[in-house]
Amino acid sequence: MTARRYWWWDRRRSVVLDVGLALVSAFECAWEGVRFAGDAGLPVPLGVAFGLVAGSVLVVRRRWPIAVVLVAIAVTPAEMAYLMGIVSLYTLAASEVPRRITVVLAGMSLAGTLIVTYVRTQQDVANAADGDFRPGPWYVPLVSLFMSLGLTGPPVLYGLYIGARRRLMESLRERADSLERELSLLADRAEERAEWARTEERTRIAREMHDVVAHRVSLMVVHAAALQAVALKDPAKAVKNAALVGDMGRQALTELRQMLGVLRAGDAGRRDGETSSAVPLAAVGAAAAAVAAAEAEDGPCLADLEALVGQSRQAGMVVEFSVEGDPVDCGALVEQTAYRVVQEALTNVHKHAAGAKTWVRLAHRGSEFAMQVENGPSDGGTADAGLPSGGNGLVGMRERVTALGGVFVSGPTDAGGFRVSAVLPARPRKA
Repeated sequence: MTARRYWWWDRRRSVVLDVGLALVSAFECAWEGVRFAGDAGLPVPLGVAFGLVAGSVLVVRRRWPIAVVLVAIAVTPAEMAYLMGIVSLYTLAASEVPRRITVVLAGMSLAGTLIVTYVRTQQDVANAADGDFRPGPWYVPLVSLFMSLGLTGPPVLYGLYIGARRRLMESLRERADSLERELSLLADRAEERAEWARTEERTRIAREMHDVVAHRVSLMVVHAAALQAVALKDPAKAVKNAALVGDMGRQALTELRQMLGVLRAGDAGRRDGETSSAVPLAAVGAAAAAVAAAEAEDGPCLADLEALVGQSRQAGMVVEFSVEGDPVDCGALVEQTAYRVVQEALTNVHKHAAGAKTWVRLAHRGSEFAMQVENGPSDGGTADAGLPSGGNGLVGMRERVTALGGVFVSGPTDAGGFRVSAVLPARPRKA
């Protein structure tokens, strides 16, 4: 809703002030018009009407300040409109009129007032020459100068001060509005970063939980099925499979406990952050703390891949494992990512290609590390373990690899199997 305007006035009190000043100025000019008419030999009503018209011009001082000053200068020889001259000069100096115009008009007003005052003072001194008052030659110029400066200087200086103050206030107001908009944008951006951090944290935790639970539980289900099949025929093998199931269950519980520890650390950091700062920044800090904790903890590495492949072999899978090239010192994140990719690929073989022969190949290529997990067609004679699939395994692997600046490719092979390939930099790029 916009504020109501009254012609060229912004507020009602401005209307009242200008109309009141115009009435006072018109009354002053009309009063002085009587003397002007007598000195000029004009009818008194004509002098009064002239004064009323001239004085009422002050009502448009805000709209046309230059015109009002010119009128005040024009009636200066008639020795009237003193109020209009003072107010119009103030308005001109306080307005947005270029300063050179203000200086020129103020100089014209000063010169006109100086001349008129000099002539009138000279006449008064001449009329009083027969009395006791006999001023020196300096009296008339000095009085004229003081009078002209007193009627011109203060309103111009005060108007310049008010105009500068008004522009300063507008500048500060605009700057405050700009800062408020910037703060709003920063708050929105911080909220977006916080939401992104929360999403990344949830995605990372879901990926870790999927890798931990899916692989361990898949192997446990496979071993449980084998245990059920050989429980009566081969008790010794059943005992061995039962021990394997127990070991895998304990490993799964250990990894889950580590993940829950990271979550508890993130929640504690979030609660501490909310007590001292805004929620979005606390969320970002909590997410960063959780990610840092996850990276700092001792996770799986390339040396654990042999044991990982051995677990699948113990579950009955035929797996060939090979490593090419001279080993290089890879970063901890690269080794963890490689381990998780191989782990998830083997889990998918257990789920979707039970009994299929599988090849796990690793290759060190200087600044790169490549891995490939390929399985042949499923053995139709092998019983399906009935493991559920959420469809997130390949998505999680791709996210892990691309997050480190690597390349991930997956798809079926011509032989009817499935291949998962990934290439990782030995030293991941900085985020």
